Amino acid sequence: MATITSAAPYLSLLVDSNPQLKTYALESLNTVADELWAEIANYITEIEELYEDHSFARRQLAALLASKVYYNLGDYEAAVKYALLAGSELDLSKKSEYVETIVSQCIEQYIHLSQTRFSEKSVLIEPQLASIFEQMVSKCVVDGDPRLALGISLEGYRLDLVDKILRDAKGKSDDETRSLVGYVLSAITTTSDIALKTKCLSQLAEILLSLANPDYFLLTKIVVQLNDSKLVYRVFKGLLALPSNASIAYQIAFDLVGAASQQLLAQVTASIEDTDTSSQANNMLLRILSGVPTCDLDLTFLSDNNAADSQIMTATRKSLDGRNSLFHSAVSFTNAFMHAGTTDDSFFRSNLEWLGRSSTWSKFSATAAFGVIHRGNLSQGRNILEPYLPGSTSSPYTNGGALYGLGLIYAGQGKEVLDYLRKQVVDNSDNADNKDADVVLHGGCLGTGLAAMGLADPQVYEELKAVLYADSAISGESAAFAMGLVMLGSGNAEALHDMFTYAQETQHETIVRGLVVGIALICCGKENAAEPIINKLLQHQDANLRYGGCFALALAYCGTSNKTAIRRLLHVGVSDSSDNVRRVAVMALGFVLLLDYQNVPTVVELLSQSHNAHVRYGAAMALGISCAGRALQSAIDVLDPLSKDSVDFVREGATIAKSMILIQQTEKTYPNIKEFREQLASTVSNKHEESLARFGAALAQGILDAGGRNVTIQLENHQTNTLNTKAIVGLVMFVQFWYWFPLAHFLSLSFTPTAIIGVTDHLKVPKLKINCHCPPDVFGYPPKVESQVKQQTEKVTTAVLSTTARAKARAALKAKNKKDDDDDDDDDKMDVDEKKEDTDEKNVEGKKEEKKGDEEDRAKKPSLSNEELQSPTLLSLYVQKPYQLDNMTRVVPAQLKYITFSKDERFTPVRKFRGISGIVVLNDSKPSQKFEKIKTVRERTNTDAPVPEPFTIDPATDKGLFEIPEDDQ
Repeated sequence: MATITSAAPYLSLLVDSNPQLKTYALESLNTVADELWAEIANYITEIEELYEDHSFARRQLAALLASKVYYNLGDYEAAVKYALLAGSELDLSKKSEYVETIVSQCIEQYIHLSQTRFSEKSVLIEPQLASIFEQMVSKCVVDGDPRLALGISLEGYRLDLVDKILRDAKGKSDDETRSLVGYVLSAITTTSDIALKTKCLSQLAEILLSLANPDYFLLTKIVVQLNDSKLVYRVFKGLLALPSNASIAYQIAFDLVGAASQQLLAQVTASIEDTDTSSQANNMLLRILSGVPTCDLDLTFLSDNNAADSQIMTATRKSLDGRNSLFHSAVSFTNAFMHAGTTDDSFFRSNLEWLGRSSTWSKFSATAAFGVIHRGNLSQGRNILEPYLPGSTSSPYTNGGALYGLGLIYAGQGKEVLDYLRKQVVDNSDNADNKDADVVLHGGCLGTGLAAMGLADPQVYEELKAVLYADSAISGESAAFAMGLVMLGSGNAEALHDMFTYAQETQHETIVRGLVVGIALICCGKENAAEPIINKLLQHQDANLRYGGCFALALAYCGTSNKTAIRRLLHVGVSDSSDNVRRVAVMALGFVLLLDYQNVPTVVELLSQSHNAHVRYGAAMALGISCAGRALQSAIDVLDPLSKDSVDFVREGATIAKSMILIQQTEKTYPNIKEFREQLASTVSNKHEESLARFGAALAQGILDAGGRNVTIQLENHQTNTLNTKAIVGLVMFVQFWYWFPLAHFLSLSFTPTAIIGVTDHLKVPKLKINCHCPPDVFGYPPKVESQVKQQTEKVTTAVLSTTARAKARAALKAKNKKDDDDDDDDDKMDVDEKKEDTDEKNVEGKKEEKKGDEEDRAKKPSLSNEELQSPTLLSLYVQKPYQLDNMTRVVPAQLKYITFSKDERFTPVRKFRGISGIVVLNDSKPSQKFEKIKTVRERTNTDAPVPEPFTIDPATDKGLFEIPEDDQ
């Protein structure tokens, strides 16, 4: 066929009256449209008219030609429009730039329309557009790329296609299905539509449950996000149908205690109690779900391994004047953080004189500190605080602090004390006009909110609302916080309406701030479902409400890295008229970017150089929140200049943020940690330093060594790969200490014990060994200050006076004269002296040889760099033989990748160990044999007689023991 160089002959046929000639012209022009489109474009009107002519048989061919012309003209919207009208004439199997572009444009257009239609059912989508989208999804599956097909389907909100792809995979292989479900589970987190996410997760759960061998741990990740108690009950029921799966059920129960809401745990517990509770497995599940075993095990680990340095606390107390309420609170917070969960309150008991200097709210904070120290001590918590609770002492600040402390002990596990706390709230709310009762009520409301956190109990909420409506600046603020804590993450529309309405009516700024932060807590994890209230808050003329809008936006999209949310927060951070709003807008970036923490230093770097000190403070705290426990060097690089800032509160924020990032770091993992610790001690002791900077340095000391150096700040549950809601709440409330210092105690909610605690299916802790493939000193405890002082102590040459020298010379002369007179004694003494000299020479030579040998060993085994520490391969070469750790000892997050369980040991994890810390349920390969156990705190304090071990009597023995001899009959 001859090459067509001009389209003129064919274009002239388009206006011919013969339909066959028109068809011939269109077919010919279609083949050369990409080369001669400029010439054809002059006749685009005639081509469009051919399509409009319904009597013309090949009108779709005209549409295809028009599409190609518009494509070459760069008008993609018109090109897609006519491509869709081309129907069967458009061959999507052809590999050309035109087809690829049209398909890409069609998919984008379809995704946009489909997402809109998900919320607005009135939106119509052309069948041809849907057909192209479905063809592309099918093509991906046929080409062996089901993950791409799932990704496109999810983006297009086509859950029917997702379900079809997964069920088709199920027919081939359960392993492939589980793998694809895991992919969808991670991909669905990127969507901001909570309704779609919920529907998709429910769908995934049904697919997993339909498998012959479901992945129950994958199911756990789903149920935590769905907060569906019925689904959890189904999972447990399916597992307990086979006795061999009971251990898996126990492991899931432990995971749920750490990750699920208190409401979910309460509902699941009720469902199990409504069924047969005589079953041993059911009773064990109920026991685990109560949270008591988890708290008992964590408490045992923290109290037994407490490595807090008392010298730091002593030095800090001496440096900070206890008569200053700010410094008194700083020491209370530092000590509370340092001993959080360890039950070691000896500092307070040994410094009663200092404690007696506290007054009013300092006394409130100091008493509440007992709650942080005894956090999780569910069996003894009430007794410990009994001397400070209402009725035991007359000080309202002590009473209020004790009620607050009680809430901290039972945070998220408040079943045992909730009724008592509620009674205190109701009783004192009748005397709200009394100032003393108001102080007690403040602590009572905070305690109630903590104990009922995430319970979503409407009755508790109404009791707190009654306190709020009394409109007291002191108790109203705490009631507002507590209402948000009780309804945490529920998205309750009635609660949001009540709180927003009252925030606009009250004249107390403290209550307004409490309400808007409470609203933010209710919106936690709700994403686009929280948009109506977020918009109301951010657009409000009152700066205090905009303040809450930033927190609501941050918590609604917490950990999603949502671009729109980031853009909105950045806009507020640089443009709002209020410094307070700008500060929290920048700070809120840390919450949104929790899981994308490596990019936070880049995002806030310019903001950290802002002329506005509040923005700089916000940038520092954003880094501390997002990079907590990560030791990210780029974050430290941004914080270093801020820690030397000219403004005191910026230095305070930078110091606190830096300590949050460097928690549990050693000189091996972060070489400058020693210098940072010395800098903190220097700042605290420097009386010329500004008060807020010293306050921040003291808090930083407590955070660095939190929980006896056995906890970290972990904002993600590694067991379920979900957000650690309790830790996030702790940080949100902690940063409110800007306005109200006692709220700093909330940081203890963010502390996660760093240990591997292996338990049997009877909840016993066996003594066992765990392999660690890295040098023992890499992740070990940092040396204590007192031991460092001893090592640095050197002998100082004593100054010798001239008169003393002359006296010694005369004495030496007399001794010489005496030696000359007594030769025999002299010989004996010389013998002894020579022997002593020989011994000294040998010792010196031995030390030299030893030192030389040490130097040779060090030369053979060089120290590891930070880069080498990140490489398991290099570390395994460095340590040819792994050293062994005991059960229930400290294992920091960075160390987990070097931890293994031996397959040949008696006890092995139920779940495949993948660097997951916390409580690990173990399989026992020799259940009939006894083993050595570690007693927990609860077992040590239990005075009841121990339950005897199960036993059976051999019938032959039984007969021999009780058979009556014939002579006696």
